[in-house]
Amino acid sequence: MGQLVILEFGALRQIESILRHRSPRRIFLVADRTAYVATGAEKVLAPILEAYEVTRFTEFEPNPKKGDVDRGVELFRANPADLIIAVGGGTAIDVGKLINVFAAQEHASAEYIEGRQNLRAPACPLVAVPTTAGTGSEATHFAVIYVDKTKYSMVQPQMQPEVALVDPELLKAAPTRLMASTGMDALAQGIESYWSIYSTDESRRFAAEAINLAWEHVAAATNQPTPAALFGMARAAHLAGRAINLTKTTAPHAISYPITSFFGVPHGHAVALTLPAVLFFNSQVTDDDVLDPRGAGFVRKTIEEIAWMLGVENAGDSVQVLDELMDRVGLSRNFETLGIRTHDDIELIIANGFNPQRVNNNPRRLTEAALRTILGELRGE
Repeated sequence: MGQLVILEFGALRQIESILRHRSPRRIFLVADRTAYVATGAEKVLAPILEAYEVTRFTEFEPNPKKGDVDRGVELFRANPADLIIAVGGGTAIDVGKLINVFAAQEHASAEYIEGRQNLRAPACPLVAVPTTAGTGSEATHFAVIYVDKTKYSMVQPQMQPEVALVDPELLKAAPTRLMASTGMDALAQGIESYWSIYSTDESRRFAAEAINLAWEHVAAATNQPTPAALFGMARAAHLAGRAINLTKTTAPHAISYPITSFFGVPHGHAVALTLPAVLFFNSQVTDDDVLDPRGAGFVRKTIEEIAWMLGVENAGDSVQVLDELMDRVGLSRNFETLGIRTHDDIELIIANGFNPQRVNNNPRRLTEAALRTILGELRGE
C-alpha cells in the first residue's frame, strides 16, 4: 500500500479521521517541544488525543543523537503502542522513525548503525506531521542519526511513514532563520536529486517541481510569508523529499554534516554554503572524472537545465543567483562569521565530509584535493 499524503491547509485536522479508521489503543507521540506548541499543533491534537492512551517523548536535541533515540526506544518498549505520531522538523520525524525501527529489533541500536545487523520492519505505523518546509523526512525511507559527531544514515524500505500530514498552517510560526535554512535545504535536495547519478524520469519530475517551487517561494516565505508562499514551500519540501527518496543526496549534503557537527551551523544553511560551488564544480565534468554512467555530456546538460530553472543561462550565473538568494534570506556565506576560521578547520571538514553514501552519488568525482580547493576559495584563501 502506498503512502497516504494530505498536503493542504488544515491537513493536521485529518488526524481525527485517520485515528478513527486505524483504531489504535495506544499512541506514542514524538514531538519537538517548542514546535509542538508554537505551531499550533498541540491546540489541534490535544483534544483529539484525549480519547487515547498516549505516551509522549520530547527529550531530544536537534540532529538525532544515538543517546536520545535509545532513551526513546526504552520508553516505547515500556509503553508499547499501536501507532506513532511524529510532530516537528526533520529531527522529530527522524527520531520517530528511528524509535519505531529500533524498538522492533533484537539487538542494540549500535549493531544496526554500524552495519553488523540488518534492520527488520518497524514496530507499528507512523504518522508524520512536518512543522518545517525543508527535510522532506515525511516522504523518505531513511533517517539520520549521529554517534558522537559522526553521521550515519539508516535505511529500511518500511521506514517511510504510512501517513504524511503536510499542513502549511504549521509553518506560520516558523522563525525567519529556521524558514531560511530549511527552505534552502529543500532547494538543495531538489537540485542534488536532479543531478544525482541515480536520477530517473520520475525523480526528475519531483525534483524539477521542487526546484521551481522553492526558487519562487523561499524568499517570500522567509521574509514576508503569504499563504501562497507557505503552501509553495510545503509542497517544494515534500516533493524534494520524494525525489531524494529515489536518488538520495550528493556532495553538498556530505560536506554539510561536519559543518553542522563541529561548527553548529544549521543543516540547511550548511548545505547551502557549498551548493553553488559544487554546482559549478559539476558543470566542469570531463570524461575522466564523470561518475554518471550516462556520460559527461549528460551531466553538463543537466547542470544547464538546473540553470534554466533558476532563471539563468549557465553554471556561473547559477552561482551568482544562489549566492544572492542566500543573502536575501539572511544566511551568512562568511566562513569566518560561522566559526570556520583556520586551515585546520577546513581539514576537519574534509576529514569528515566524505560520506561515501553521498559523495559517490555526485555526478563528478569529488576528491579531497578538489574539496580542499572549494572550501579554501569559499573561506577566501
